[in-house]
Amino acid sequence: MGRSPCCEKAHTNKGAWTKQEDDRLIAHIRAHGEGGWRSLPKAAGLLRCGKSCRLRWINYLRPDLKRGSFTEEEDELIIKLHSFVGNKWSLIAGR
Repeated sequence: MGRSPCCEKAHTNKGAWTKQEDDRLIAHIRAHGEGGWRSLPKAAGLLRCGKSCRLRWINYLRPDLKRGSFTEEEDELIIKLHSFVGNKWSLIAGR
């Protein structure tokens, strides 16, 4: 019993994403919005599993994703929170 597999393992790409795959994923999400990750790869014409598409979007492709170094204020806040709560990074990231 349990959940069915998210994808058909025999027909999925593994490894690095190509620029074309990224472009297809971005275009599909712009047209249809986020969500429906299990059906997205087939609808977008990707040979990836839904989980892989979701993680690629969340961790690398989102337009609101902040990139670059921390500011001075962010550095100070991280140091302050670390001295207060220790190595509980999920708590620090949530603040």
